[in-house]
Amino acid sequence: MTVTTADWLARARETLTVEADSIRALESRLGPPFVDAVERLFTCRGRTIVTGMGKSGLVGRKIAATLTSTGTPAVYLHPAEGVHGDAGLALKGDVVIALSKSGETGELLQLMGVFKRFDLPVIALIGVLDSTLARRADVVLDCSIAEEACPHDLTPTASSTAMMAMGDALAMALLTRRDFQPEDFAVFHPGGSLGKRLLLTVADVMVTGDEVPSVPLDATMREAIVEMAHKRGTVPIVDDELRVVGVVTNGDLMRLMERTEQVFAVPVSEVMSRAPKTIAPDALAASAVNQMENHGIVALPVVDGDGRLTGILHLHDCMRAGVV
Repeated sequence: MTVTTADWLARARETLTVEADSIRALESRLGPPFVDAVERLFTCRGRTIVTGMGKSGLVGRKIAATLTSTGTPAVYLHPAEGVHGDAGLALKGDVVIALSKSGETGELLQLMGVFKRFDLPVIALIGVLDSTLARRADVVLDCSIAEEACPHDLTPTASSTAMMAMGDALAMALLTRRDFQPEDFAVFHPGGSLGKRLLLTVADVMVTGDEVPSVPLDATMREAIVEMAHKRGTVPIVDDELRVVGVVTNGDLMRLMERTEQVFAVPVSEVMSRAPKTIAPDALAASAVNQMENHGIVALPVVDGDGRLTGILHLHDCMRAGVV
């Protein structure tokens, strides 16, 4: 039999369809057992022990890593190693997440005796509801599938995808349950570009002092243009108490030049954008970048709690700092 490009492309597309269907089927199963699982994990005073053999074990490692990085301490326990001594890492107060497509994995069932001895709740992510593991678990999350993407029904594909997705759903539900914020996430990711992006605040990157452009509300465009030329574009307009009441940008200047040749004498109050977007100095720089991108602007006035100008944040400074 000659296999053509069209044949293996069709198989690839079918694989994606089957796996996507396996995930969509999970949504309707997020009922009371899922809520029970989240609450058990949330109230756990110890760690979450994640265990599974083969492909389920690989998925379990990823679930443990995701939980740990989002505020739920978790560790992976290999069932084969567990029945030969490593089960000693399980302590009273822990919660177990056990993964198995069949629910009949020998080493996993042997571990259940250890878990029950310590009275550890077991949450099973399982593909067969009528199985030994399902009967012994405290909470069962249905990860069954209609079919594997493998045409021979041998290689775990849709089943491992469904377990992975259910694990992510647990982690994200827990993240929300804990009110886990970007600042918390940064604590567990201090290294590399991700850590830099999450840890830097606006105050770390913003321009301050004499380099901050501004003109008073009664200024003319001549004064604003001088500030633009010397201090990189966007010029905050401030009142007598230094509260930001508007901004003038290069775009505002271009539009004014299209309307009149008498640019210099025009009051800034007639040109400025009122109610401008601003940011607080203690906000994450990543949040400021998101705001600038969403509103199509390249700079944000930085204001204190009373709306007074304390600095200005430029997009390209964020890029230089590695925030973007």
